[in-house]
Amino acid sequence: MRFNATRHTLRRGLLAAAALLFCTVTPAAEPATTPAPLQVVATFSILADMVREVGGPAVEVSALVGPNADAHVFEPTPSDVRRMARADLVVANGLRFEGWIERLIKASGYRGQVVVASAGITPLRLDGGADPHAWQNLANGQRYAETIRAALVAAAPARAAEINTRAAAYQQRLIALDQDTRSRIAALPESRRRVITSHDAFGYFAAAYGVRFIAPRGWTTGSEPSAEAVARIVRQARETKASALLVENISDPRLIERIAREAGLKVGGALYSDALSAPGTAADTYVHLFAHNVRTLVEAMTPARTEHAH
Repeated sequence: MRFNATRHTLRRGLLAAAALLFCTVTPAAEPATTPAPLQVVATFSILADMVREVGGPAVEVSALVGPNADAHVFEPTPSDVRRMARADLVVANGLRFEGWIERLIKASGYRGQVVVASAGITPLRLDGGADPHAWQNLANGQRYAETIRAALVAAAPARAAEINTRAAAYQQRLIALDQDTRSRIAALPESRRRVITSHDAFGYFAAAYGVRFIAPRGWTTGSEPSAEAVARIVRQARETKASALLVENISDPRLIERIAREAGLKVGGALYSDALSAPGTAADTYVHLFAHNVRTLVEAMTPARTEHAH
């Protein structure tokens, strides 16, 4: 009888100890839940890539204007309206690049923050207004990345450490690419640094890296150049001794091919101005786009061996 009572007391003591252990250990052993990724809508593919690079797993990003598509002539669809309505954050270029953004925000009822990636950048002037293609200077690309980093950290403070780590690594890549670009172009004779492109999207590149671009269109691709404008470009190409003509991935190549024939110049490859190329191809990220453009430009502007001989 005494043995049974003792055993009963011992069992109750063990159960109480186990319960105490469970209460004290279990909460600490539960894994912390990772917050759901931020739903980010970027206006075009280059911005979407920057958000993805900086945010990593902390974001899910979609671009309204995808690879090889022209933001200047974009028309939002009902599915774009729905995407915008579901967004936690919207990232736009600003500088009036997205002439349709206000209408889209209004139609979607989106009331969240619109991050303007070009904030703080002093724009170049073109055709009486601000040139919106500020990402074509890698120093500005670094500013874009910092603006995006700050916005993501504010929207997802629990993931600030990983966002900041990714942003710092990305900045180092942009700085290294900027230095490489400067040294490669500086190695070319100044007289060779002249090319013709489809539309005037490379003003920031020209100012930063010392290349002269001539274009039959202004900064927007929305209108066709006149016959007089094309004739003027042909004259300029001959007078300035342009090195090559380069087509853009968002433009119809026939215009450049016509100018090439009339000016007696070669078409020296494709540049990526306002959009990335398809995933898995030469310019599918901002870094790849810039590196591809630099390689294409340097190759087009490098004097042929016969020119060296003269």
